[in-house]
Amino acid sequence: MKINLKPLFVLLILVNGNLFAQNAIDARIIKVDYNKTAGKLNTMFKECVGAGRANEGLRADWQQQLAMTKKECDFKYIRMHGLLSDDMAVYREDAKGNPEYNYQYIDVLYDFLLSIKVKPFVELGFMPSAMASGKETIFWWKGNVTPPKDYKKWEDLIRNLTQHFTERYGADEVKTWYFEVWNEPNLSPGFWTGTQAEYFKLYEHAARGIKSVNPAYKVGGPATAGAAWVPETIEFCAKNKVPLDFISTHTYGVNQGYLDEFGISGTVLSPDDNSVSGDVLNSRKQITNSAMPNLELHYTEWSSSYTPADPIHDSYHSAAYILHKLKQSGNAANSMSYWVFTDIFEEPGPRFTPFHGGFGLLNTQGIKKPAYFSYSFMNKLGDTELQNKDTSSWAAKNKNGDVQLLFWDFTNTHPGAKVWNQTYYVQDLPSKEKGKVKIEVDGLQKGKYVVEIYKVGYKVNDAYAAYLALNKPSQLTIQQVNTIKTKNNGAPIITEKITVDAKGTFNREFKINENDVILVNLIRQ
Repeated sequence: MKINLKPLFVLLILVNGNLFAQNAIDARIIKVDYNKTAGKLNTMFKECVGAGRANEGLRADWQQQLAMTKKECDFKYIRMHGLLSDDMAVYREDAKGNPEYNYQYIDVLYDFLLSIKVKPFVELGFMPSAMASGKETIFWWKGNVTPPKDYKKWEDLIRNLTQHFTERYGADEVKTWYFEVWNEPNLSPGFWTGTQAEYFKLYEHAARGIKSVNPAYKVGGPATAGAAWVPETIEFCAKNKVPLDFISTHTYGVNQGYLDEFGISGTVLSPDDNSVSGDVLNSRKQITNSAMPNLELHYTEWSSSYTPADPIHDSYHSAAYILHKLKQSGNAANSMSYWVFTDIFEEPGPRFTPFHGGFGLLNTQGIKKPAYFSYSFMNKLGDTELQNKDTSSWAAKNKNGDVQLLFWDFTNTHPGAKVWNQTYYVQDLPSKEKGKVKIEVDGLQKGKYVVEIYKVGYKVNDAYAAYLALNKPSQLTIQQVNTIKTKNNGAPIITEKITVDAKGTFNREFKINENDVILVNLIRQ
């Protein structure tokens, strides 16, 4: 019988040698040099973000929240369901069965997006009921998930819509968009009542409709759940000479299931350190080994959990989780679109409480959750990355001579498979100490600097903790909303002036707890 003594040895050190254990924890040092760069910062994290459905984008509060999020997080694209669903009034047929098209609702939405410099990542779905072959729907708002009764009418609609976009916004603008065919067709029942072959038929007709307007427009898919169908999609398109400009798919960081339409099932955060990022890296590998090795890869949905009622979305644990997964994913994806930016999201129907585990970076009232600050902090990073051996941080600089260091601790504190997220993350969960982080920035220009320090963690920019302290009211007063917003606004927790001498070095030591996120911004005066 073989005995592995290593874990036992570590345990003895931890129990009997506090000093050694403390030294091991204290050993985290982040050392960077202003003059040692690693190239342009990869900003795949802010290329795209998700939203629930197109019709919600006609709401004033949704638009106000997106405008703020654009300003502070700078997402370039937005993707949402339901562009072709009946509540967007896109398609009907006259008494003789002739198509009638109407894009007035889409125009209002897309005009707004472009006015705040957000481009649409156009998800083509769901099926207009007048074109649908069946009555099966998904969600409270009843998106039809059946194949078209006539694929020519489907292709004609997509062609006509693409032509409309071209006339309204110009070919040069539409060339920068992405057209994604459908959503999660591998979930049947769920998002598609047809087979894989029928999805490929749907895709082919949509792709040909788009390319007939302009061959330079970008079309892709399969927008699958669980990183599925990537090799099959490429093989189908290569074999049948069907246009394919990018692969899109989805991944979530929980262990079981892919679809929780009404937010009623329990979930468990995956203990696998490679959850989410493992899928992303594998998809890139599948593309590299395919007949189309240079395709772009877009993860058009990702998050810690796929259910709209998972309190991890509201928890301070989410901020470090997001950074951890994005850093692990490296350069494998062209975009990682977080699902979603706001809790104004009605897949399970309108929500009845201000915090309910919704997907959003913001809650319904526009209160910033800890997850929001992951993105607003990343957006403060300069455009040149600095060489950095620490795997839980980014270091960057900008043209003004400023340096930013964003670092975190991600610790999965979830107790395991027997406890649901829905029970665990609703509690008050104080974070334990994780020792110290020493940062050293060398090669700085001599002179005066302002140091800004930002933080997210337990009870710091932790809106859910503030909500818990109010005993979780089912409705918030205006005063309560304003108090929570003011206390959790992401402003620097410390601002001070320093002088860097001729040595050009800045040192600082930080105590860090589990799932803390800290941003140090050195601003040259």
